Amino acid sequence: MVSREGIPVGWMGVDIGPQTVKSFTNAMRDAKTAVWNGPLGVFEIEPFGKDTKAIAVAVASSQATSIVGGGDTVAAVNQAGVAERITHISTGGGAFLELLEGRELPGIAPLMDPLATGIS
Repeated sequence: MVSREGIPVGWMGVDIGPQTVKSFTNAMRDAKTAVWNGPLGVFEIEPFGKDTKAIAVAVASSQATSIVGGGDTVAAVNQAGVAERITHISTGGGAFLELLEGRELPGIAPLMDPLATGIS
């Protein structure tokens, strides 16, 4: 029996696949900004990391401003050997997403208050 997604029942999808890699790589050609949070497969276990690595290479090879967040994503770009070509890397995955949402970050908010920091 096969699930609606084409994965046999009892099996799991653990990587994104070549068509998705091709779509992402094509999209990166014209991208001005790339924001990436979360690996796209079980990259820690070979051979399931090859597509996450391909995306890391595509992001790093693009002309886009690239922003990567989350410890696992940072590990993936390091494993791919492209971390030095990423514009900004944040190990804080949840905080990274909250910042993008415009939420106040409890660890940063006091630093933004000139009275609390003594900066004028």
